[in-house]
Amino acid sequence: MELKKNAFKAGLQEGRLQRGIWCCMTDPLAAEMMATCGYDWMLFDCEHSPMDPIRVLPMLQAVSPYPVSALARPASLNAPEMKRLLDIGAQTLVVPYVQNAEEAAEAAAAVAYPPAGIRGVAGMTRASSFGRIADYHATARDELCLIVQVETVEAMAQIEAIAAVPGIDGIFIGPADLAASMGYPGKPTHPEVQAAVVDGIKRITAAGKPAGTLTTDPEFGQKAIDAGVGFIAQDLDLVALRKGLSRS
Repeated sequence: MELKKNAFKAGLQEGRLQRGIWCCMTDPLAAEMMATCGYDWMLFDCEHSPMDPIRVLPMLQAVSPYPVSALARPASLNAPEMKRLLDIGAQTLVVPYVQNAEEAAEAAAAVAYPPAGIRGVAGMTRASSFGRIADYHATARDELCLIVQVETVEAMAQIEAIAAVPGIDGIFIGPADLAASMGYPGKPTHPEVQAAVVDGIKRITAAGKPAGTLTTDPEFGQKAIDAGVGFIAQDLDLVALRKGLSRS
């Protein structure tokens, strides 16, 4: 068997804008339905939802037949959790709250096998098609994609240093935490936050890396796209569900 190609990573390398949806619901049937909705990618979130690697597994299985890339966000920069997500078949990880180049290097090490990194070696994993992919351990990193999140004032100041870390495939700006860090908690569309995100996107792309972000505000989303964002989510599953069901 051959190693599965990472369409999301290829899209980043091609410079093609990829649109996605943030997923916090833990229902595989809902995930499968969303996989038919035309998104380029879906992110399964273990940081701000009840999800963990055990619950992510059936989500990956549910969406695997469809032409959408599955991303996963661990709860933190946690090498054992990242290892479990990779072993169950996640090919793209979005690691939250990376503050500097040292932490970015830790994340890069967590997704690479020795001697380049510290990812533990196992044979019977879903990622390796249960040992049927020849040379999986030698080639896996080619199709893995590591995105790190910058989401504080301190981290934004380190964008260029983070982008220079070998193994970083992209940088995601988190407007909600950035807003709180800037003194505007709960106001991710505040004009100063928007300006900081737009500036960050431009700096990330100038440093040679794809930039990503999340916003449900259409005008803010367009500003990010105009600034050169490479991947963006403009909806969350729970937000879309609430909007669709609300009677007022």
